[in-house]
Amino acid sequence: MSKKIGFIGLGIMGLPMAKNVLSKNGYIKCFDISQKSLDEMNSLGGAIATNAGDVASDCDIIFVIVPDSPHVNEVIFGDNGIAKTASKGTIIIDMSSLSPNASIDISKKCSEYDLFYLDAPVSGGEPKAIDGTLSLMIGGNKGAFDKVMPALMMLGSSAILVGESGAGSTTKLANQIIVNLNIAALSEAMTLVVKMGVDPDKVVAAISGGLAASAVLNAKAPMMIERNFKAGGRIDINKKDIRNVLATSHEVGLSLPLTAQLYEEFMSLSSLGKNELDHSAILHFYEHINNVKLEAKK
Repeated sequence: MSKKIGFIGLGIMGLPMAKNVLSKNGYIKCFDISQKSLDEMNSLGGAIATNAGDVASDCDIIFVIVPDSPHVNEVIFGDNGIAKTASKGTIIIDMSSLSPNASIDISKKCSEYDLFYLDAPVSGGEPKAIDGTLSLMIGGNKGAFDKVMPALMMLGSSAILVGESGAGSTTKLANQIIVNLNIAALSEAMTLVVKMGVDPDKVVAAISGGLAASAVLNAKAPMMIERNFKAGGRIDINKKDIRNVLATSHEVGLSLPLTAQLYEEFMSLSSLGKNELDHSAILHFYEHINNVKLEAKK
């Protein structure tokens, strides 16, 4: 028998993830503020809720993926939130990207309602959300993790319990440092390539077999060259994640100079009106300061 699984947050990542749960589980109950997304899930056979509490009244496993900690708190503890109607032992799998301390605080508050909370951010962007091969990094109670492992694997190719509450969010911040600094390095490299008049497609082909090869190179270089900046991971969301990295590092007395520079680049991109573009548009920062434009050779 299928589990009663709920899903709150049907954005760029959430919508394809919810579709995967529905196709593999046979049942899902969804809520989002976007009626368009709800209508799409309904057309596929998903059950539609009127609010987060309505989801919780019918489901014992609830995925949540919303922009930031205030949204998570509202979804769980708000007037129409999960905590109002959820049965004891309900497991909330929060795939939002939060600071570790925010995740720890939410987990403690959930325990007051006899709810389990797993901080479970993901990596892989929209393409892997669509094909169900995301990497999930989990913090929280091992018993709860074991219970929801089948549900997690409806979304990803791997799901690893990294540690206690906050460990998943910490892992996600580390992931965001590596991914976004790699995109920034790729942007610098492509700026050099275009300035020197070398074919960017041939450069990418030449370096893809060496030490510079990476998932970032494979995914983002073609987007840059084709100037396809349709968001799989938006600039503003990644800027928020990098802000959380810096806030967390300052709390524990770490200096992360490359990440600090990256945050300033995100701030510049926001001022240039690039918030809704994919984070491969970090390239625009380097193009802007160097007055160059990357394009494929004709």
